[in-house]
Amino acid sequence: MATLEIHDLHVSVTDGAGEAREILRGVDLTVSAGQTHAIMGPNGSGKSTLANTLLANPAYTVTRGRIRFLGEDITDLPTDARAARGLFLGFQHPEAISGVSVLNFLRQALAVRKGIPDLSVLEVRMELMQWMQRLGMDDEFTQRYLNEGFSGGERKRNEILQMAMMEPEFAVLDETDSGLDIDALHAVAQGVNVVRDARPEMGILLITHYQRILAHLSPDVVHILLDGRIVESGGVELAARLERDGFDSFRDAA
Repeated sequence: MATLEIHDLHVSVTDGAGEAREILRGVDLTVSAGQTHAIMGPNGSGKSTLANTLLANPAYTVTRGRIRFLGEDITDLPTDARAARGLFLGFQHPEAISGVSVLNFLRQALAVRKGIPDLSVLEVRMELMQWMQRLGMDDEFTQRYLNEGFSGGERKRNEILQMAMMEPEFAVLDETDSGLDIDALHAVAQGVNVVRDARPEMGILLITHYQRILAHLSPDVVHILLDGRIVESGGVELAARLERDGFDSFRDAA
């Protein structure tokens, strides 16, 4: 069964002058349960636009096409409704929220995901501790304010912790490898694999510039996105070709 289906997706963004500019120009994509798909493209190709559109960021307007999740058309659903159905977004630049601890943030998010408004703090804390142990994270992490004073690697590992706790059916990871050194990249990729092992039916859409994270996560399919369209799809050999020849080698197909 397809977890995520995108058909002929066109998306526009309104600039500061009030002009609408089309970013995605007919994206088609199907990800089945348990699959990991990678989308690679240069800056401005539409990668983050796709991620934001999947989670209904109001700054992005779908002008044509449909998005189906677990068989349901979610094109017109708001962010909270999509999240409650099991769609997760790991941000490229996670925001810091002063005064809100990691524990309290996750409790509120899980209350929405599970539909339990009075979710027990103790229950959340116990599950959180188990996951932090599995992910090799320090216990004191839970009491820190969300992303405040976090390094780049800590912010990305916190995103993976959230993904583990939220138990999504599908995760969109928007440039999770951005700004990470080799050690941090390894830790984040290892965390993703731990969560994948625990939830083998979870689908993943991994958005990245580079081949290096793919060596850790072994995607089933790699897509090349240029100028708002997927111009080629295949195996990891596409990433190797990209590393060798650059994005210009795919432009004839755009």
